Amino acid sequence: MIYQTLAERIRTNKPVVLLTVISGPNIGATLLVSPKLGELEKLGTLGDAELDRVAMRDALGELEAGRTSVRNYGPTGQVTPEDLHDTPTVRVFIESFSPPPQMIIFGAVDFTAALAKVAKVLGYYVLVCDAREVFATKRRFPMADEVLVTWPTPVLTARGSDLGPRDAICILTHDPKFDVPAIQGALATNVGYIGVMGSRKTHAKRLERLTEVGVTATADLDRLMSPIGLDIGSRTPEETAISICAEIIGKRVGRAIPSLSQGSGPIHK
Repeated sequence: MIYQTLAERIRTNKPVVLLTVISGPNIGATLLVSPKLGELEKLGTLGDAELDRVAMRDALGELEAGRTSVRNYGPTGQVTPEDLHDTPTVRVFIESFSPPPQMIIFGAVDFTAALAKVAKVLGYYVLVCDAREVFATKRRFPMADEVLVTWPTPVLTARGSDLGPRDAICILTHDPKFDVPAIQGALATNVGYIGVMGSRKTHAKRLERLTEVGVTATADLDRLMSPIGLDIGSRTPEETAISICAEIIGKRVGRAIPSLSQGSGPIHK
């Protein structure tokens, strides 16, 4: 069952990590861990509940970083040298299967093609979504891995639980029927970046609509990067795409870089 689930997670491009005891008590024991929205799914055990807990914590860190490693523990999860004194060591092979970071772009507009191109250069799996069939076509966005003709809610319901700190959602529409549910769905995920295109005036009206549908928590609204992108004076779709991706990188690594969402006044001068 463990290896069947592992194969399915890898085949469907979902993050998963396999832990195997390679020396010490219970050699050969395996534990499979799959991150979900606010929870963990696990199969198997390394032989001790506390060891499982500690090793799972370390495994998720390795998975987020996309690393594979070997960790040493005591039989019940001890990790410090004094705890390991005169106790047998359990060596655990932590094998990460970390898929490419995902970027979901809502809105099949001119800026979308440029953003999808830059995102692919950075190694993202790019999904473009728009409810308008005439605009959301593979011909317009050949660089995207997927182009879906649908509304935001079904996409985020199906895929939101797999989004994490490495992933991004970019909402490039100006239609309340589309961008409000897209923002609501994005806020319900653990995605690391939520960027929303529009002027400061447009975003102020958007915040009013979000309040009307019950999105009032400051912590939620503070997650929205709008106007989207870094304040580098970008004008063309390509320049804007670079400013967006630069903002995503800066936010992911915790760098304080001037962002349009933190400024005031016109975004174009």
